[in-house]
Amino acid sequence: MAELWKGAPVAAALTERLCGQAERLRARGISPTLAIVRVGERSEDLSYERGACKRCEMIGISVKHFILPVNCTQEELLTVIRRINEDGAIHGCLLFRPLPRHLDEAAVCAALSPVKDVDGITSGSLASVFSGDGQGYPPCTAQACLELLDYYGFEPTGRRAVVVGRSLVIGRPAAMLLLNRNATVTICHTKTADLEGTCRNAEILVAAAGRAKMLDKRFVGQNAVVIDVGINVDAAGHLVGDVDFAAAEAVVGAVTPVPGGVGAVTTSVLARHVLDAAAKSADISL
Repeated sequence: MAELWKGAPVAAALTERLCGQAERLRARGISPTLAIVRVGERSEDLSYERGACKRCEMIGISVKHFILPVNCTQEELLTVIRRINEDGAIHGCLLFRPLPRHLDEAAVCAALSPVKDVDGITSGSLASVFSGDGQGYPPCTAQACLELLDYYGFEPTGRRAVVVGRSLVIGRPAAMLLLNRNATVTICHTKTADLEGTCRNAEILVAAAGRAKMLDKRFVGQNAVVIDVGINVDAAGHLVGDVDFAAAEAVVGAVTPVPGGVGAVTTSVLARHVLDAAAKSADISL
């Protein structure tokens, strides 16, 4: 039976440290503040927003909401982004994506100031992830994968890691973060030859394909660590990951549940990035 890597204790440990950092910032007259920009009322956005607000409240981070209707114009959204860029009291911005089809998402992401990009959506932040120079902020979900490995004491150095998924939101950044930690990384996708065999050979398997229960027992190896980033709804209306949890649990060494795994850590990573951005804005060290 696999070890269950739950996200709650990881988030709790992070939150405890972050509370102290937020208190030190406030003692210096700095009120760390996150701007949340949401277009429309997508249920997954609302769910994450509630979680992010709750985490920020626990830590002592203020949140400003910028909510636009689903039919807003490109200029209306860009005006909000410019307001955030110019507001010295706002230290980080969380923009919910994907945006409605009529909006130019790339242009909106490019408009955000890199110093306030706490979720790795600008080209500058992503370039920093790929270069490994530590200047920008990686996407929070990708970073949460590394937080789980660290908390549960699984060192990536020298390990064979396979990431299934190549998006700039999770797959590629997660692969680069693992590479920066000296893992030997393979990025897979739907066109990968012998996907099953490649995944079975992994010591660390990150599932970020976006397909419900795509990876069953044929894709996992004995004693592997499986980090399931997928958030899907199955035919029965249940929230499931990209991994067939019941099948994998009988084979692997450790696995994250869905829900209750990676997602529980992501908001804590977001909060840490906001605090770091607030400290950098005042040129102080946490």
